[in-house]
Amino acid sequence: MPHAALRIEAMGWANRLPTDAELARMRELAVQGMRDGAFGFSTGLTYVPNIYSDTHELTEIAGAVAPYGGIYVTHSRYALGDGLLDPFREAVVVGRESGAPVQISHYHNPVPGMGERMVALVDESRSAGVDVTFDQYPYPAASTILLSLIPPWVHEGGPEMLLQRIADKDVRDQIADGVYPQWGGSLADYMFAHVGSEKNKEWEGRSLQDMADAQGKRMVDTICDLLIEERLEVAFVARTGNPDNVRTIMKHPAQMVGSDGLMTGEMPNPRTYGTFPYLLGQAVEQGTLRLEDAVHKMTGAPARRLGLRDRGVLRDGAKADVVVFDPERVRAQATFEDPKQLATGIEYVFVNGTLVWEQGRHTGAFPGRALRKS
Repeated sequence: MPHAALRIEAMGWANRLPTDAELARMRELAVQGMRDGAFGFSTGLTYVPNIYSDTHELTEIAGAVAPYGGIYVTHSRYALGDGLLDPFREAVVVGRESGAPVQISHYHNPVPGMGERMVALVDESRSAGVDVTFDQYPYPAASTILLSLIPPWVHEGGPEMLLQRIADKDVRDQIADGVYPQWGGSLADYMFAHVGSEKNKEWEGRSLQDMADAQGKRMVDTICDLLIEERLEVAFVARTGNPDNVRTIMKHPAQMVGSDGLMTGEMPNPRTYGTFPYLLGQAVEQGTLRLEDAVHKMTGAPARRLGLRDRGVLRDGAKADVVVFDPERVRAQATFEDPKQLATGIEYVFVNGTLVWEQGRHTGAFPGRALRKS
């Protein structure tokens, strides 16, 4: 169950902590979700309204799903404390105090040397009895929606209130220094991945700084005007990651593979098309991973984390989700300059025993289905 859905149902878009009754309602909804087949409770703590929560709120909801075998999956609160390890320490605290296993989403930090410190934190937590794992994609870049650069207080009341506030010059003056690159680097490294209207499509692949310079506006005015014109439908790629940290984190035995892919726009993060073949191809070729470890990180390990006993393995009685690839030719072709490129070397894909990909073409079959926790 997404945290935002629980919170909005219980207390709307309020910028405050919940009352006891509201927190009880969130716990009740979380339990209902587990009974309906959810795998656990997930948070996106750099986004509203999730960011309005505190650690206690998260622990209480995670504690509600833990008795049902639920896991706590978190996009961490990146600005918390030191902005380095503290965001991930919060996840560990939630796991320790709630009893829920912890899965940290897209585990990374662009600061040099943080890779070693981050895997050390995982090792220390696991040694202390907290069940912590994480997922990661191999491209050194973040990607998300442009409205995430607007400070949380401006979002109170929901999207329509956000649009009203950012049209106000006085609000923009208050925001001005609050529009900041929370994924590191400068806004010259933040490239438009998707813009909703045809009118502004020309900006896809160019940076926020390019647009501000071309318009001769303050950055806050450029961002707010675009969000209003596009009704918030704008996304970007932040090319600010650290390849050394990516490789260090990728090698850890608790690492799993997740693309965090966004399918919108003409210039998405190449992770959308390239994550899994990159590990099978480039990461193995470079010696970062063994092929069998790369396969396990994207099949058996995540299936086991979700409690899926009949997926992620090749054996009699298991669901036949099978990828047939040539280990000599499998490669990700997606790049930052040309991200919407399919992999090479993947010959056949079966989903639930049905052939869906055959030597470069989709068969037209759609045998996939939503999964529930058993």
